[in-house]
Amino acid sequence: MIRRPDLLRGTTITGTGMYVPERVLTNDDLSKMVDTSDEWIVERTGIRERRIAAPDQASSDLALLACRRALEMAGADAKDVDHIVLATTTPDRILPSCACTVQQKLGATRAAAYDVFAACTGFVYGLGLGRALVSAGMADTVLVVGVETLSRIVDYTDRNTCVLFGDGAGAALLQACETGVGVHSVDMHSDGELGEVLEVPAGISRNPASVDTVEAHEHFIRMQGKKLYPFAVRSMEDSTRRCLEWAGWSPGDVDLFIPHQANRRIIDAVGERLGLGPDKVYVNIERYGNTSSASIPIALDECVRAGRLKPGDKLALAAFGGGATWGGSALTWTLPVARATRGQAAPGAVREAVS
Repeated sequence: MIRRPDLLRGTTITGTGMYVPERVLTNDDLSKMVDTSDEWIVERTGIRERRIAAPDQASSDLALLACRRALEMAGADAKDVDHIVLATTTPDRILPSCACTVQQKLGATRAAAYDVFAACTGFVYGLGLGRALVSAGMADTVLVVGVETLSRIVDYTDRNTCVLFGDGAGAALLQACETGVGVHSVDMHSDGELGEVLEVPAGISRNPASVDTVEAHEHFIRMQGKKLYPFAVRSMEDSTRRCLEWAGWSPGDVDLFIPHQANRRIIDAVGERLGLGPDKVYVNIERYGNTSSASIPIALDECVRAGRLKPGDKLALAAFGGGATWGGSALTWTLPVARATRGQAAPGAVREAVS
């Protein structure tokens, strides 16, 4: 993590973008597939619906549209991008990386491209890597994207997990700025002792795909929710406080807190522990469910395009995920409202052709 006061350059977000698929899967739809109900899901998670990728849409397709929107907002060209840091748990395939596929589709011919596997904390990890590259002078422009097609690894016979997850992508363009503004701090942590709390048991080298693994549903997400909840609340609170301390802020200084959208109860608990009222905590989980690494950049883009953030606002981010991983960030917003909102269509309203 980079948090020294003597950074060569500051790093700020100059553009954001998101894309969610057209198909909406409601709680009532799920109740026809598995033993559940709208009331049961909303009470336990806060989720009412989620987006599902079309059969011909892969993660790179969703990421491409989010990246294009971020570049458009920033007024940047794909050929300006030095690095593409793509966070995902559901790449198109193992080889080539999803980032390399996006690089090719985007036409970012100068960019080094690579995937980050940090589950739901992936965007925060990507933000930390991007900030380090820009601040150290190793890159001028870094595209950080979180994308998931979790519907591909969800077991729709398991009501404890299938109600939670959705598909989507969000991106942020990082560029150099003066020191003292932009991204002040990024916090990143892991604890492999908690790896089995949230996992996909089979598919790669430890447990290769076979008839047995397919029949045992071992290629789908498995989660120990009771163990995950206290870890999630504690880790996001601790990481947020650490980032605020490094930035020289207190929780009361925060204008907007964007947490990972995993569960409404977790979000509310973290907000309460930080002393943040509902007006300072952004929540969109009811519309998208848990989109893992995409949840924070999707929420960020919604805030930007709605004019919710203005220059000088103090923003905090926090996430947790499988691995286990967790982290956060504190940043001062610099993007003018008029530039962020002018001529922008609703990101998920229309399905666009991808190439």
